[in-house]
Amino acid sequence: MSLSPSFPELSGRRAVVTGAATGIGRAIARALARQNIRVAVCDLNLTEAEKVAAEIGGSAFAIDVRKREVVEATIAQVEKVFGGIDILCANAGVSTMQHALDLTDEEWDFNFDVNTRGVFLTNQIAARRFVAQGHGTIVNTASLAAKVGAPLLAHYSASKFAVLGWTQGLARELAPKGIRVNAVCPGFVKTSMQTREIEWEATLRGVTPERVVDDYVAATPLGRLETPEDVADVVVFLCSNSARFMTGQGINVTGGVYMT
Repeated sequence: MSLSPSFPELSGRRAVVTGAATGIGRAIARALARQNIRVAVCDLNLTEAEKVAAEIGGSAFAIDVRKREVVEATIAQVEKVFGGIDILCANAGVSTMQHALDLTDEEWDFNFDVNTRGVFLTNQIAARRFVAQGHGTIVNTASLAAKVGAPLLAHYSASKFAVLGWTQGLARELAPKGIRVNAVCPGFVKTSMQTREIEWEATLRGVTPERVVDDYVAATPLGRLETPEDVADVVVFLCSNSARFMTGQGINVTGGVYMT
């Protein structure tokens, strides 16, 4: 359950959230909607996106963040429906898991196409509009793996390190225009993506899924798996005026797994 405070200044704003049909993205969409923000629930899975949109009173849009023409068309469609956009939460992401020496080109490209190219395209296309209108806020979803290279996830880590580098560079360019760009770095988040990763990791390590979960919890000083809501509340804060002097940051939301 979200415990985020109310940010009245967010009321009436319009947000695009990618990868919003499930997991962290769905939690972000819900948390923003509680602030009376109109939310465009954007996902490759339009059926599930429509369910979230119906729940929060938002609108659902199909998007493939790997394709520039699709992102352009989707953002334009959101603008037509909402009358503009004020917030972009670039959350869409994927993962696969494999020993680095066994990685295929296809696995590498898949992770970079969604996790890195998707952030680049959505950020650039939204930021052009933000610059033209003189305001806007971007929050990207990176990862704990963007701070510490993760075994069995070297390719995923590389794609998320790139997200942080892009976030910092874009933040410096857009700061003079009053546009803030930040990222959140979640840890071991209890989602359907994590469920798949636990099974993969268990197989690759030759241990049980229960052992993998125990290792995650043991590595987390706050002593539990993270929830999507833990991340979503920080995203709302970064969108608010309370974070008005923060830009180019990769905020750790890891329960203490990573502290610098």
